[in-house]
Amino acid sequence: MINQTTVTEFLLLGFSDFPELQPLYFIAFLFIYLVTLTGNILLIVTVAQHQKLHSPMYFFLVNLSFLDASYISTIVPKSIIDSLLNNRQISFPECITQAFWVLTFTGTELSILTVMAYDRYIAICYPLQYSLIMNWRACFQMAAASWACSAINGIVQIINTWRLYFCSSNVIEHFFCDIPQLLVLSCTDTTVNQGLLLAIAVFVGSFCFFFVFVSYAYIFSAVFKIQSIQARYKVFSTCTPHLTVFSLFVITASFSYLRPKAWSSLPMDMMAAILYTVLPPLMNPIIYSLRNKDIKICLMKMLKG
Repeated sequence: MINQTTVTEFLLLGFSDFPELQPLYFIAFLFIYLVTLTGNILLIVTVAQHQKLHSPMYFFLVNLSFLDASYISTIVPKSIIDSLLNNRQISFPECITQAFWVLTFTGTELSILTVMAYDRYIAICYPLQYSLIMNWRACFQMAAASWACSAINGIVQIINTWRLYFCSSNVIEHFFCDIPQLLVLSCTDTTVNQGLLLAIAVFVGSFCFFFVFVSYAYIFSAVFKIQSIQARYKVFSTCTPHLTVFSLFVITASFSYLRPKAWSSLPMDMMAAILYTVLPPLMNPIIYSLRNKDIKICLMKMLKG
């Protein structure tokens, strides 16, 4: 029996407790957000406008850029507006909705990065069968499955969280709503929620990491058998951006959620959240633009035109 007032809204801590620093945080994160949005949109437009880039590899890259732009737009705009207006309130439905999109975009990004590793594996290890295996129907099916499975997981987690009671503290020690932070605030038993969240995260994360690891083991084995140094470099140039992006995503996510409790503090949690939510969307288009020769050439042609 809950004999306390049910919480109907939460308070986000934001970036800082010092009012004089709020304009600085507003300018800094607005700049980061605009750069991230511009970079990802430029990448999408570049691929769309050049027939040369209409291949499965760049199709998944467009999905990744759209995910990054959507992911950061779910979190940062509200945070910077709240920081400027000094308004930290967020209603329970708004908080749940934000947590759903965070879960969905995170899961989809991990899935798309895993599929991109499979695409590189087929392209390098089975080049003659690439167009047959990675046909457009298969590409759309893999992308749709990534979105659908992540959305279903998000719905399941949100339904379980919606059924909880929040009747004590309503302060979320974060600048956005996430399921782990909501479970901490609940005044009912969250064992099932935490178990389900952990089980899915460990299963999906382990599977994706193992799949990417095995794919690149076969890729590197095939690359080292190539005699031509120029051909070897060309293969590496198509794999390095993806491997860098995947590593960046996994490292920042692991640091955010799997670091020891001894490392947990409010400043450390805030830094980890910023690394996890802001850094990958910001760096992904930069990494692909700098490391992928075809993208650089097409991007320069488009900008000059």
